Formats: sequence, C-alpha cells, structure tokens
Amino acid sequence: MHDTVSAGPEPGPSPRTSPAGDVDYEAGGAGYAHRRRPDPRIATLIRAGLGDARTVVNVGAGAGSYEPDDLDVVAVEPSARMRAQRPAGSAPVVDATAERLPFPDDAFEAAMATVTIHQWRDPAAGLRELRRVSSGPVVLLTFDPDAVPGWWLNTYVPEVFAAEAARYPAIDAIRAVLGGSTTVTPVPIPLDCTDGFTEAFYGRPEAFLDPAVRAAQSAWHFADPGAVAAGLDRLAADLASGAWDARHGRLRTLPEFGGAVRLVVAQP
Repeated sequence: MHDTVSAGPEPGPSPRTSPAGDVDYEAGGAGYAHRRRPDPRIATLIRAGLGDARTVVNVGAGAGSYEPDDLDVVAVEPSARMRAQRPAGSAPVVDATAERLPFPDDAFEAAMATVTIHQWRDPAAGLRELRRVSSGPVVLLTFDPDAVPGWWLNTYVPEVFAAEAARYPAIDAIRAVLGGSTTVTPVPIPLDCTDGFTEAFYGRPEAFLDPAVRAAQSAWHFADPGAVAAGLDRLAADLASGAWDARHGRLRTLPEFGGAVRLVVAQP
C-alpha cells in the first residue's frame, strides 16, 4: 500500500558525483538486496515500534529493507545504485539526504531509519529532520557504540571495531536530539539472521572469509586493508586448526546473541 502522491521529487536519474554519506554506495553498493535481506523477527519489532501510524517515511532506505508493506511508505535514498536494487512494487523512492528532507513539517505519521544513521554526514541534523517530518514516532534500528567491540571478531580485526564504534552516535545523544519519550530496546540477533550485518554472523565465522559478505558491511571500508587481511588470515588459520571452535564453538548453536543492536522508539 503506497501513496505515490506524497512521494515528492522523482529519483535522480544518475549516480551522485560525490557520496552523500561516509560510504560511497555508487562504487560499493552491489549485493545489498541479496546480502542484507530483512530478518522477519527484527521486522516484527520495527513494525511494532511504528504503532498505529498509517504513513511512514523511511530515510536511508537502501534497497528497501524493513519497509512495512501494510503502510503507505515513502522511501528516501541518495544512492542511485541502491535505489536500483529496490524490488518491483516497493515504495516510491525520493533522491534526497537525511539532512535535507523535501517534505513539510508533520508530513508523515511516523519516520524510520534502519542501520543508516551512522553513515550520515550530520547524524544530529538528520535526526532533527526525522523528528520534524513525523507527527508520531521516530523508529531507529541502530547500534550502541559502547557494545560494538564486545564479541569475538574484535580479537581478529580490532581496527574494524575501533572505526565502527567511532561512527555510531551514542544512544544518549540520539535521545537528546529526538526529545520526547524514548525507549531503547536491545534486539536479539537470531543465529540464522538473514540481515547480513556483522553481528548476524556471530555463530557463522566462515562467512567473514567471503569477500561478498564483507562487501555488504560498511565497517570494513574504514580499516587498513593490510590489518584486515592479517586478521582474516588468523581467523582462517584458527578455523582450520579448530582453535576458534575450542574458544567459541558454542556460538554455532546459540539461538540468539545479545549484541549491540538497539531499537530506538522516540515519541513526540
């Protein structure tokens, strides 16, 4: 169910000449529609956060993950390459950035942004825009930077985690910008999570040796390639020798992992 009248400007016909955020998705956005498929259990939590809203803007929408198909959604995505991966029949999409949304105040009954605010050039400005255009809840799927380094991959590629933690806005900072009444809920990550962010593979370590998996995770762009290669070589060696399983093998059957993923729901 989509309201195309409220969609605003048509998507830009060509890729941006410079990135809209801290990752160039025109150059590195391939495979997201396949590797970053919405996980239905996480989708249920996001949908619950949207409550009774009927109209929603999805900012930093990428290939369309987590857009509720029972609501009138307008997507905002600045990357032409990401917009091109949106499936047929998905919500209308606008070529714009979070910091300058082309909509009037209270244009939507809710706003959402999933795994994207850390990529914006000015997260605080983008959050203020989400609050401005939504008369109801602002729903974010993000990561707590204090919890990001807290699992085994950090011992192999600490450079990735150091860079990643620095990108995520602090949860208290998000609360302060959005104001109102805010709840923050830890999101359990299922063992077979279909959304391929890094923590989704907590119990599937071999996945990190696949360049296609890493290509759909922006964290790897921010670490020295030599350090990453050395860390992955150590991981491959530990998997081959059984050392990884001796230390972490229980994770291969752990149904859920309590990592850094957080659902933030801010009411006006």
